[in-house]
Amino acid sequence: MKTKRNFLVIIALAFIGVLLVITGMSRSSSDLPQHTPQGKYIAGDFHQHTAYTDGLWNISGLMRKNNYYGLDWWANSEHGGSFASSGHHSGWDNINGSDIRCDVTWSNLKERNGKPIIKGDNAESGRMWRWQSLSEYSFYDVLDARKRYSDKLIIQGLEFNPPGHEHANVAIITNQFGKNASAEDLAQFEYMFDAVDTDVSGGAAKGWTKSTKTGKEKTLEALKWLQDNYKGLSYMIPTHPERQNKYSIADFRNMNNIAPDVCFGFDSQPGHHKGSNRGGYSVSSFEATTTGATWGGTGAMAARIGGLWDALLSEGRDWWLSANSDFHNISGGFFPGEYQRTYTYVDKANDAKALIAGLRSGNSWIVTGDLIDSLNFTIEDNAMGSHFELPNESEATIRIIVRDPDTNNFNRYSDYTNPTLDHIDLIAGEVTNKIDPSDTRYNDPNVSTTKVIARFDALGGVIDGNGVISTAWNELGNGIKEITHKITIDRPMYFRLRGTNHGLNEEGETDENGNPTVDVFGENTAKKAFSDLWFYSNPIFINVANATSVKPEYKDIDFKQEGNFITITAANGSITDARLITTNGEQVTDFNLNPNDKKHTINLNGMASNIYLLSLNYNGKVISKKIQVK
Repeated sequence: MKTKRNFLVIIALAFIGVLLVITGMSRSSSDLPQHTPQGKYIAGDFHQHTAYTDGLWNISGLMRKNNYYGLDWWANSEHGGSFASSGHHSGWDNINGSDIRCDVTWSNLKERNGKPIIKGDNAESGRMWRWQSLSEYSFYDVLDARKRYSDKLIIQGLEFNPPGHEHANVAIITNQFGKNASAEDLAQFEYMFDAVDTDVSGGAAKGWTKSTKTGKEKTLEALKWLQDNYKGLSYMIPTHPERQNKYSIADFRNMNNIAPDVCFGFDSQPGHHKGSNRGGYSVSSFEATTTGATWGGTGAMAARIGGLWDALLSEGRDWWLSANSDFHNISGGFFPGEYQRTYTYVDKANDAKALIAGLRSGNSWIVTGDLIDSLNFTIEDNAMGSHFELPNESEATIRIIVRDPDTNNFNRYSDYTNPTLDHIDLIAGEVTNKIDPSDTRYNDPNVSTTKVIARFDALGGVIDGNGVISTAWNELGNGIKEITHKITIDRPMYFRLRGTNHGLNEEGETDENGNPTVDVFGENTAKKAFSDLWFYSNPIFINVANATSVKPEYKDIDFKQEGNFITITAANGSITDARLITTNGEQVTDFNLNPNDKKHTINLNGMASNIYLLSLNYNGKVISKKIQVK
């Protein structure tokens, strides 16, 4: 496999008034253009498996691969529950160029006194609970790896089984570093809350109390426990959320509401990109078709403009996109860092608290196949994840500096080793307030106000099916492209980026508007994955303090209630239907309204005394009003 060649380029970028010193070696992020002189973007992966659970590599071998593929940080995150093998001994490794496999189960290992080493309810089963392997085994392999790769940040994590859902990446770093480092906090979390961990005696011996809740309420309890006890020292990130279709937008809203400093995003770009069904998805996945379930390697939640991710962002919600390898074995997945990377801005290198602060800030971006190796995206000097305010309607300057390196990536499956960035899309959406749980829109994973508003490429003048005409970027040399775009902001907005190696309307890859097309079930290979490359940025939010073009949600509708009579006056447009719904989302009745009338009176006499939602279809949008029947 070809590796990156060393180079050093110093370029004066007058419009930001700083020197960006840019070097590249093995796609390492440590030498890339940074947002400020004090910090930098680092590349990482926090979802990978070894033989401690259901992976096929031992932990030492996989740590070696993380380092080989140039990651700056990674987390050993594996399933909760119980498993049969010691990942310290078992699994594949590559020693002196040769692949070697060893299989050692917990039943093969004994304490000196000959007694089984497995604790808790599984003592005679041969399967060790994950809480025990976290506490007593895998974490010590992590400590050993930190000694071997002292310039890397290595974290002990967990792929949590959230009750009522599928999987989520979790870490608690409170005591993981320092003289008496341990993963005891994480082990306790797994024992208390994991849906698959049914042990009731092992953790009890440590004084841990098992949660008695079930389903999604137990997951929310777990999040509150993290928020209350490990704010700023933990994260829970739902991973491959579309795969089993066990997460809804209401779930994400609930999770983010109860633990905003812990649950602040998802991996809607899954791992498993080498398998024949990209991402390991199927026809039962979220918004899957009979043809496929990912679009350009990204799940529907983030890939579809105006979809679930945009619906969350349109509330002004801090909900960030990440990507991870989910490595289990070489038949279905790429090694960590080989294909996908999440780049996160940190104020301090090799510091776990700075990393979690960076992840929580939203100043991050994801990429496949090293299509780009640096990105600096700002609006009025505010970085990704920022919320800032303009005093009134005014012009804002969007600046993008991106590098498409003229060097080989890690593709060893074809000759396409130096992909070229074709274009970048600027995506924008309007922002309203967070939706109340009692509002029927709380369950709606769609938003109509998000769209591609500009496109940038090498030549300019390319028009898409929606009439967007591309603008040429400024080539600065050494693969660096500079974009300056001015836009008038007259309402609260957010902006995000995506880019690809594909042009518009490429058969099997993009449609006439540059959107990724579905990855067909059964047709994916490692070669194909490396030919279909994308990057996504997290958003920047802008509020306008004295906006004149935006008024409250019901700006064109007047509600009046007198007793049990509701009068609705529509100033513009029409109301096509109205429904009375309980706060649990159950429809009670509907009302026949004449869409040509501007004024409607609804009689609620006869309805049971309660609080309801009156749901209206107004100009094609569903809005709701909380009312009380007495």
